[in-house]
Amino acid sequence: MELGQIVAERLIEGVAPDGSHVEVVIRFGAPRPDPLSSNGDWRCPHQIVGLGDDSVGAAHGVDSLQALLLSVYAVRLKLAESGSTLDWLGAPDFGLTIAPALS
Repeated sequence: MELGQIVAERLIEGVAPDGSHVEVVIRFGAPRPDPLSSNGDWRCPHQIVGLGDDSVGAAHGVDSLQALLLSVYAVRLKLAESGSTLDWLGAPDFGLTIAPALS
């Protein structure tokens, strides 16, 4: 799968399990219709570069927004499970969870 047009990117710094410093880049491609779906589902590609496996993955949703949100969620899970100590501005979820206060 190809990443395609990159619509968002973030640099995360960290320390790998062996103590070496790592620079991790996460990228999100533009959501697009899933060519394998018979009912109009979408997919959103993502890539994590710097943790060893630079392959492109994707999350699927019933529309482009759900595919994008699920792709962000999938990347957050992969980063949390990486075994590396990662940091982006001190945010424990790398700034990938947004829960603004509603007034």
